[in-house]
Amino acid sequence: MAESTNFDLEEKFLAADRLISEGKISEAAHLLEEILAEAPDFGKAHNHLGWLYETKFKNFAKAEDHYKLAIKFAPEYPAAYYNYCYCLSALRKYDELEAILELAIKVPGVSYATVYNEYGLLREIQGKLDDAIHYFKLHIKNSFDAKSIETASDSIKRCERKKQLV
Repeated sequence: MAESTNFDLEEKFLAADRLISEGKISEAAHLLEEILAEAPDFGKAHNHLGWLYETKFKNFAKAEDHYKLAIKFAPEYPAAYYNYCYCLSALRKYDELEAILELAIKVPGVSYATVYNEYGLLREIQGKLDDAIHYFKLHIKNSFDAKSIETASDSIKRCERKKQLV
């Protein structure tokens, strides 16, 4: 059997992505596993499989493993950083989260607004409310989405309120 080309793998990856959006989770997972069997270094497939393990199968250890591989093999794929950050935040692994945020902010094409929002949430949970407010303001500065700006504004108000109460 002939080895798949990068184009074939990308096509399979896009098919898996479509399956996920259609809610065909098991089929998508099988297709992603098939991609990784052919190309274990296909970072974007690791990201999507990590997301499935985290959000659909609730297997956080496997999700983390796949996110790490996604970043290793596709270091310029912003989605891998976002997803890994959300996972680490949910698992309360704040030191690891900070390290991934430091990497993410340097990735070409990354959404600064998204990264700054995650920094803000991290600082808020750490009780560093002035730092959190600083990052939420950076989120606003780098956002072009009205709803996102409103959410960041609400986060600032929440932190200000916490400062009064704590």
